[in-house]
Amino acid sequence: MKKEYKKQIKEAVKIIVFAFVLSWGLRATVVDARVVPTPSMLPTIQVNDRLLVDKISYRFKDINRGDIVVFHAPLNVDQKGVDYVKRVIGLPGDKIEIKDGKVFINEKELIESYEMEEPNYTYGPEIVPEETYFVMGDNRNNSNDSHYWGVLPKTKIIGKVFIRYWPLEGFGRLAK
Repeated sequence: MKKEYKKQIKEAVKIIVFAFVLSWGLRATVVDARVVPTPSMLPTIQVNDRLLVDKISYRFKDINRGDIVVFHAPLNVDQKGVDYVKRVIGLPGDKIEIKDGKVFINEKELIESYEMEEPNYTYGPEIVPEETYFVMGDNRNNSNDSHYWGVLPKTKIIGKVFIRYWPLEGFGRLAK
């Protein structure tokens, strides 16, 4: 009886260790969960929304304008070690300018259905360098983003937000 009990405990420990290693491996390489602590992506993402981040697709396909990405804070941002969630607005080679409450890409106005309000600041014109992106929060006037600290190096991008899983009434893909 004692031997059988030890065998069951040993099997349970193996299962727990395997589950932990599998979970850690998936989170490190494939998918991760994030909680949004700030209102910078309103109205698209609410404070305390829970998101799943696809960490693998950008290895096989390009980052696109409109993608919502999670990234490590750039080196020139005070909050090192903090991850951000923003929308990709400018791609490498794009000319970005913000004036008169509008965002212009390559001198054409960007039509945005997702922004909370028009920006009340000016920026640029600036060309987005290769291997970098211009990212902004949807809550334009309450977002610590590229208009403040500059372009985002591709190497800082963790992955693409692909689903909101909490709260349940908001479950689903995020609007582009």
